[in-house]
Amino acid sequence: MADNPYDAWRESVGAVLAKSRGGTPPEDPIAALTTPTEDDGVLIAPLYSQRDELPEAPLPGAYPYTRGGSPTPDVRLGWRVAEVFGPETDAADVLGALESGASALWITRRDPGVLLDGVYPDMAPILLTAGSHAVEAADQVLAALDTAARSDQYRADLVRVSLGAAPLTSAVVGRSDVSDEEAVALARTADARAEDVRALVVDGADLHNAGATCAQELGLAAAAGLDHIRALTAAGLSVAAALGQVTVRLAATDDQFLTLAKIRAWRTVWARVAEQLGHPEAGNAPVHAVTSLAATSQRDPWVNMLRGTVAAFGAGVGGADYVTTLGYDAALPGGVEGYSPAFSRRIARNTQLLLLEESNLGRVADPGAGSWHVESLTDDLARAAWAELQAVERDGGFARGVEDETIANRLGEAAERRDAAVSRRARKLTGVNEFPNLAEAPIAPSAATNGPVLRAYAAPFEALRTRSDSFLREHGVRPRIRMVTIGSVAAHNGRSTFLTNLLASGGIETVLDADEQVAGTATVDGSPGAKIVVLAGSDGGYADEGETLARSLRDEGYLVLLAGAPGTVGDGLIDFYLHAKIDAAAVLDDLLTRLGA
Repeated sequence: MADNPYDAWRESVGAVLAKSRGGTPPEDPIAALTTPTEDDGVLIAPLYSQRDELPEAPLPGAYPYTRGGSPTPDVRLGWRVAEVFGPETDAADVLGALESGASALWITRRDPGVLLDGVYPDMAPILLTAGSHAVEAADQVLAALDTAARSDQYRADLVRVSLGAAPLTSAVVGRSDVSDEEAVALARTADARAEDVRALVVDGADLHNAGATCAQELGLAAAAGLDHIRALTAAGLSVAAALGQVTVRLAATDDQFLTLAKIRAWRTVWARVAEQLGHPEAGNAPVHAVTSLAATSQRDPWVNMLRGTVAAFGAGVGGADYVTTLGYDAALPGGVEGYSPAFSRRIARNTQLLLLEESNLGRVADPGAGSWHVESLTDDLARAAWAELQAVERDGGFARGVEDETIANRLGEAAERRDAAVSRRARKLTGVNEFPNLAEAPIAPSAATNGPVLRAYAAPFEALRTRSDSFLREHGVRPRIRMVTIGSVAAHNGRSTFLTNLLASGGIETVLDADEQVAGTATVDGSPGAKIVVLAGSDGGYADEGETLARSLRDEGYLVLLAGAPGTVGDGLIDFYLHAKIDAAAVLDDLLTRLGA
């Protein structure tokens, strides 16, 4: 008999797990239910209690800024809704967005000046991303500030500008940017301004899109920021002034608790860096959170609205200063056919406005504070990120890691682990490897891109769907596999549904009629492709009919697949067993090749 409620709960958990383990409970039932986060070594327990309680963090605005950067946050505003404006937008779009609720501008074009006519920079913070044109873009924004300063009503103390120079993190992902020397010169110019102008961006979102785990993103961003501080102090800036030149950009994903904790953990880590440099009061760099481009799917793009909502929620309540919700069609260069870019921007903006104005999420400072789970996850992530920073420092710093490609290699390894989890369907992506919609219109071949700057979560399956689209354009139907069910609907429904979804995630239709299958089976030269059939039924149905049916189908020239564990039907009659633990992407790739796609 357990001595206390916690031990009693452990015994109950063990008893439940024993039922699925042949009557043998695990030695440690809590460890059996504990899951890791993206290979970071950070573990998520099934339950948090007072046993996990940590000392209460200082109030917002106090070192280490875990709970937020401002001691007096504006609860009427919450976080800033930073809408993105690219080359396809104009000044009317900017003014329309500001009138409709946007409260910050993220301008991603080389000539931002054309968008700032009529904008009051002391009311709307400006964030730039101009790559190798950052110097020219900065000149235009600073000129706009000078023009605005001629007004008697101009409030220089309210102006917040990030000039967006990101040479270190851009170098990792192969993105063009200004040189280190140009970045330092920009920082010297920015430091001389009366307004709060920051020249440098540490773009953790770029690292995330290249494959970084949460701890890697935070630790590498801190390492890049530290290298920037060294360069600025070597050029004559004080440590405090150098710290005041850094803004960080972080990715927000649809894991709301991980996103929330990541924002808080970043503040802790960067404050610790500032403390080690002797200026803890300057360790409060603004945080710009951006919904993950890597997690944005091309297939069933409407699901991205849900992903963006959860990501914005996590970023906002985690304490980000600026939050950008990317458009639901951000992964499709041409957008979704029949829907305008203005619609996409409006949905992205209104997603945050609903969180702020309807749900009132900005009216509470750090609502996750005190949660045993949130505080533990924040602390664990911060420790893992600090270990990552120390590893980079031991190897000579961030710039050295860029030069010898050790950082790029580590990101590539992390991306491969993530791809493998997606390929096995251990990581679920709705509309991609779970519940795919084969009826959606094919996307343009040019839209299917994936490279060093972007390692999209969905890439393994979207590449398969692209092959299916090509087959559809050429033959008028998608590749098809015949499914033969065994027993009643109740007996086969679980496995037949599993098969339909699994095959559809690779762009393969399941049909019940042999003639229908032939219509969707052809190689690229027009000759017949492989005849493939998949069996779906219960274990009892396989025992009664599986062997006879499989042998009959093989005699007809079919390649025979079966939904179930290996060995369910013996005598070497099954060519592929399809079950939850297979490398689904690899199997589907093989099947598409056999079908001629």
